[in-house]
Amino acid sequence: MTEQMLMPVMEGAGLGFFMEKQNPGQFGHNGADEGFQALLEMNSESGKGLVIMANSDNGLAVASFVLQRVAKEYAWNYKFGGEMPALVIIARARGTQAALDQYAKLKSAGELQGEHAEGALNQLGYSLLYSGHEKDAIRVFQQNVQEYPHSANVYDSLGEAYMKAGEKDLAVANYEKSLQLDPKNQNAVEQLKKLRMPK
Repeated sequence: MTEQMLMPVMEGAGLGFFMEKQNPGQFGHNGADEGFQALLEMNSESGKGLVIMANSDNGLAVASFVLQRVAKEYAWNYKFGGEMPALVIIARARGTQAALDQYAKLKSAGELQGEHAEGALNQLGYSLLYSGHEKDAIRVFQQNVQEYPHSANVYDSLGEAYMKAGEKDLAVANYEKSLQLDPKNQNAVEQLKKLRMPK
């Protein structure tokens, strides 16, 4: 049964679990509802794993940070995406600009590249957005758009931030751009329907 559950059926996913190429045998899943989030990470080869449960809408923002520390403490041979969660922690401790400065340092040092760099900014932006800092989130997502103008995902994220900030026209423009880059982006389709509904 385990082998069947972990048999890849699409990129990065098996039957009920997500998997990572960088960690052979690693599989996991997350879940959330208003007010709490949870994450399961296991490894079929080592038999080791961890469950994180948080009474917070931002629990997953630090999940990779926790996993890194546990993996290091118990000498697990896991790779969890470098310094991305650290940006969230820096933003909360020292502000958004400090996090962006650290992002720039990591990127110039070659520690954040391509999808990982885009993902780092996106993760930082959503952490800010979900903690009520819409203006800072918009600033971060705008930088992601400037750095990765061909990514549908960055426009989708910026559209969501504008929508939460009440900037309807800017939200529509960014969701439309996301849909232009990725016509299969169903989230953009649904959000545009909501934004265009008469009040």
